[in-house]
Amino acid sequence: MKHVVVIGSSNTDLVAKTKKAPVGGETVLGDGFLMTQGGKGANQAVAAARAGAKVVFVAKLGKDVFGDKALSGFKKEKIVTKYITRDKTAPSGIGLIVTDENAENSIVVASGANYKLFPSDIKKAKKEIKDAACVVLQLETPEKTVAYSVNLAYKYNVPVILNPAPARKISKEILKKIFLLNPNEKEAEFLSGVKITDLKSVRKAAAKLKAKGVKNVIITLGKRGVFAAGSGFEMMVPAFKVKAIDTTAAGDAFTGGFAFAFANKKDFYECITFGMATAALTVTKRGAQASLPNKSQIAKFLSRQK
Repeated sequence: MKHVVVIGSSNTDLVAKTKKAPVGGETVLGDGFLMTQGGKGANQAVAAARAGAKVVFVAKLGKDVFGDKALSGFKKEKIVTKYITRDKTAPSGIGLIVTDENAENSIVVASGANYKLFPSDIKKAKKEIKDAACVVLQLETPEKTVAYSVNLAYKYNVPVILNPAPARKISKEILKKIFLLNPNEKEAEFLSGVKITDLKSVRKAAAKLKAKGVKNVIITLGKRGVFAAGSGFEMMVPAFKVKAIDTTAAGDAFTGGFAFAFANKKDFYECITFGMATAALTVTKRGAQASLPNKSQIAKFLSRQK
């Protein structure tokens, strides 16, 4: 199996659990606190690695205790860390997360060194990119870095999986080079301009994104499941039923799980169900990387669904 290259962000998440998330000017009391490793790029890298993929992670950390802890964690996961660099001036990224009693979360990210990840850092990993099964990207790094990464992978005919989060405008020039765009519901609405309320509107949003040049679109819809559209196919895959405790990193778990299955040459439906199983297990635990399941846990979960 070829390796997966993940290019993106790494954060330390500071998570507070409360019955009700505060609104502007309001202070609420929390009933739990957790410090865990996060960041969309790091979450996706760890999810893919735990699922069984060989993962090369390209990222930038600060020279601080948060960066030390993150790097140590990646090495424990057997992720290739050769292309993770340290910035002398910017701190490591931080995510401030509030999770309410309905397992919904609100997140503020202080990007720090993530926004010092430049095309010159990506260029150093070009051989790894050239030989990869796929390149996985998100939008928590500079726009020019994402564009460079997409163009480099496209040059080598390597499929790009882009998780467009946090949502921002993406040029048609970049979108037409994307093998798979996998937004969540809100990101799909932002990128397509279509308000998603039902299957018809999901289909319309996916069609608009495909019209921009994207080859395949997967829209994750939380507990409703996943809608996928590609060349000559459409499918709505219902979500697995689990008791959600914390939805943090659910989308990243899906992306990482999908990337592993894709690198393992599974068909599109199998990739989706593997990603969904990875995400389903993730929401049953608190935290980001702390909640990501391993290969045997995913296999057992899938075997119980048959």
